Amino acid sequence: MTKPWPAGAATGLGSLPGTDPAEAIRLVLGEQPELPYLPQLPNRGFGADMIGQACAVLVDLPVDYQPHGWTLASHPGRDLSRARDHLLRDLDALTEQAQGLPLLKVQLAGPLTLAARLELPNLHKVLTDQGAFHELAESLAEGTRQLLADLAGRLPGTELVLQLDEPAVSSVLAGQVPTPSGYGTVRSLPEPVAEAALAGVLAAAPAGHRVLHCCGSDVPYRLFAAAGADAVSVDASLITDADLDAIGTVLDQGLGLWLGVVPGTDAALSRAAIEQQVRGLWGKLGFAPALLPERVVLSPSCGLAGASMPYVRKAMATLRDAARALHEEV
Repeated sequence: MTKPWPAGAATGLGSLPGTDPAEAIRLVLGEQPELPYLPQLPNRGFGADMIGQACAVLVDLPVDYQPHGWTLASHPGRDLSRARDHLLRDLDALTEQAQGLPLLKVQLAGPLTLAARLELPNLHKVLTDQGAFHELAESLAEGTRQLLADLAGRLPGTELVLQLDEPAVSSVLAGQVPTPSGYGTVRSLPEPVAEAALAGVLAAAPAGHRVLHCCGSDVPYRLFAAAGADAVSVDASLITDADLDAIGTVLDQGLGLWLGVVPGTDAALSRAAIEQQVRGLWGKLGFAPALLPERVVLSPSCGLAGASMPYVRKAMATLRDAARALHEEV
């Protein structure tokens, strides 16, 4: 399947330091023009983080923030209004900065991670109630559709890529999500239920434009592919030899592989080392070198909100230049 992003592309995973949406959008458009994205700025404060943003798009499912965390509620509260205000400011800044943009990626927390973080009024995780989990997944799917429709109206002619962030997926599937009390864990979610939830939200974006991201280990590659992802985004440093068969299988199915190859916090950066790491992994997978720039997108290993701004700029430039160099080699 043809993907909308060009060969030799680099991108970011979402979060950046800073508090000014317009400034963050200008940075992304300038440094990663092949696959730009709507930045998330959690340092603005409450409700601007990944979970708050996902709560802001839920439809007909009000939530409120209690001392123990985000909780399903009977009516929207002030905390949800704050999260929605952050998102609206982001969208307004994007509308001003990104007219005529050919391609844009938007990120949201996926249904499994959201259900692992949200609680019921009885202080149990949403994951413990299959009815509540189904309702949450449907609400997120509808909210995602509405968000993408809003963006399409704001940015006519721009192709939209949807990235769902699932950092908690392995814990959800393995039954390792802690209960709110901390004295136990939530029962594992059956894979067919997880697949259906992921597929429902991914369906908000057109085929070819769907990405699933997990920055942890034990990435469920086959589940992500079965749910309808067109690319899987992972931390390259956590890929083991045991993962190679699963990665090879999804690549054979036509999926792309987005590799996190620079740390999310300040560290030494070497373009040559990144290129060597990517070539080495591709060689282990056994695919033709000429396919690498078509199937691989370079990114940070996780969000960059905890990094310094000089490091962020250098990381973006290093990723962009490494991706272009790998493309020019073939």
